[in-house]
Amino acid sequence: MAGSTFGERFKITTFGESHGVAVGVIVDGVTPGMEIDEAYIQVQMDRRKPGQSSVTTPRKEYDKIRILSGVFEGKTTGAPLSIQLQNTDMRPEAYSDIKLLYRPGHADFTYDQKYGHRDYRGSGRASGRETAGRVAGGAVARKSLEGRGVSIVAYTTQVGDIKCQTFDESIIEQNPVRACDPEVAVKMVQKIESLAAIGDSCGGIVECRIRGVAPGIGEPTFDKLDAELAKAMLSIGAVKGIEFGEGFAAASMQGSEHNDAMDKNGFLTNHAGGIVGGISTGEEIIFRVAVKPTSSISSPQRTINKEGEEREIRTEGRHDPCICPRIVPVVEAMASLVLEDHYKRQAALHG
Repeated sequence: MAGSTFGERFKITTFGESHGVAVGVIVDGVTPGMEIDEAYIQVQMDRRKPGQSSVTTPRKEYDKIRILSGVFEGKTTGAPLSIQLQNTDMRPEAYSDIKLLYRPGHADFTYDQKYGHRDYRGSGRASGRETAGRVAGGAVARKSLEGRGVSIVAYTTQVGDIKCQTFDESIIEQNPVRACDPEVAVKMVQKIESLAAIGDSCGGIVECRIRGVAPGIGEPTFDKLDAELAKAMLSIGAVKGIEFGEGFAAASMQGSEHNDAMDKNGFLTNHAGGIVGGISTGEEIIFRVAVKPTSSISSPQRTINKEGEEREIRTEGRHDPCICPRIVPVVEAMASLVLEDHYKRQAALHG
């Protein structure tokens, strides 16, 4: 299957299926001699794992990682780094009744059209379970970026039609939706729980801020830094849109309003979101992604089977009623992968 590898000089290849034996990642291009251990990576895995609260799937996966290669005596060797996570709470029987039906909004139909055969157990590679490998690989990139002075933080700013009104970074990991507004976070939880109770779901918006990126990172034309970040984010199954800085609001602005003027001390504003011409300005990189409602819901929906016959479908498996809380560490991981890759490209450029 093509499309399972991401990156150029720092790259990952994820493997495994939702209800298979294991999932994981191969990371290549890791700088040798970097101190890293399973505990560091586990912190990020614990943020992504299922079963964290009432607003996430009840599936119980402890996501304990095991480094199989690429680390010796607590340091990276420069060899491919292999990380594996065993699946322990698989229930493929939950999909037996709908294995011949196509779930609306999911990849069932398109995978069948492309491959002629698909893993119906929780959608196999199309499942959000695949992102576990991304987060593990992203943690390795994050460790390297920390040494470069780069920090990345993502958080929920909207759930359904409920939007954050304030920004308090200190409370992001203190509420189950990972929102940046403590009062609005309570309303978001209520919204998600009420929809889950009737077998429905909702989407939202996740924002990401990247600080400490040196100016000059990114490639012109086709490999622009924002284009690479966009590809990374849109490769996450639930993400349907992305905007940088002022984003779509720029369409209603004038050039005199949107342009980031400069003085001898640097940029006076950051409407561009930290990237101009596909290259970092040194300002904070800011982008937002639109997350669609979870496709697998227990409310009855119309669909067809493999023979094209009309049917009604209810998906009774264990699914997140809103993906935003658990997609936050995935967004951070993918951003880390892009930044580390481009830092390595920049190093190669200057020898």
